[in-house]
Amino acid sequence: MTHDSLPGGPGAKAAPRAAIALLVFLAVILLIYWLQPDNFLLYIKAFHVIAVIAWMAGLLYLPRLFIYHSEAEPGSAQSETFKVMEKRLLKIIMNPAMMITWAFGLIMAWEAFRFEGGWLHAKILLVVLLTAVHVVFGRAVRNFAADGPRKSARYWRMMNELPTVLMILIVILVVVKPF
Repeated sequence: MTHDSLPGGPGAKAAPRAAIALLVFLAVILLIYWLQPDNFLLYIKAFHVIAVIAWMAGLLYLPRLFIYHSEAEPGSAQSETFKVMEKRLLKIIMNPAMMITWAFGLIMAWEAFRFEGGWLHAKILLVVLLTAVHVVFGRAVRNFAADGPRKSARYWRMMNELPTVLMILIVILVVVKPF
């Protein structure tokens, strides 16, 4: 049993807080739909862009933390600090941002484009790949937390480029719509 899962531990109130945050978020979306039905899709697009920015910030920063963490001695104060930073970045920012990105992206793909267009299919494929990168990073957070075997700083420098390349391709597809 981890410290976070102990009754009364730091994670004891996380589920109720997450549920409340989700309900408030859904209430805001429904309120916008009710008060601004003509602009609803614009609000969805705005929230989608905000979520993408937050998700990308995490995807670009987390491997940078891994670079430094891989160079820290396991069990050291520095390593323990990186563990907290990585876990919080993943759980508090990246996971919710990824979920909101997907939810609002799929709403727009249906409402605005009816899932038609080669560019949209290519974009969704690239977002699936970006999600796979997110999953790899999530596994790395758990591996670092357990002081498991580490990849080299060089590996994480290479992985740091992958979200950037995918982001560039996605933005080009969305803006240019080449096919």
